[in-house]
Amino acid sequence: MDWISGREVYKNERLKEPEVLEEEDHEFYELKLFVNGTSVISIRAMNNLREILEKNIPGRYQLEIIDAHQQPELTQSENVSATPMLIKKSPAPLRRMVGDMSDEQKVLKGLGLR
Repeated sequence: MDWISGREVYKNERLKEPEVLEEEDHEFYELKLFVNGTSVISIRAMNNLREILEKNIPGRYQLEIIDAHQQPELTQSENVSATPMLIKKSPAPLRRMVGDMSDEQKVLKGLGLR
């Protein structure tokens, strides 16, 4: 993570084979994860989320990790009231999830994948 700016963008470049793609697989996910520095729960949320994304939507997401303390204006403008908080910007609808992202089924439901 770039601690000077407090932001990290994680973009997966791998793509599925075209013949494997289904209609809903064409959606690209724009995600923001607000964390509290290097706290244990923030690190756990980052690791759990990356694992879930790589397993379920590889190559179809951009994950921006934002340290809420380093980026207070952005945190406020996104109405982040607790960390870690994942915000799914696209595809619509906008959704928010709070916690360490350890429950894969809840994360997938929040992303609209279940």
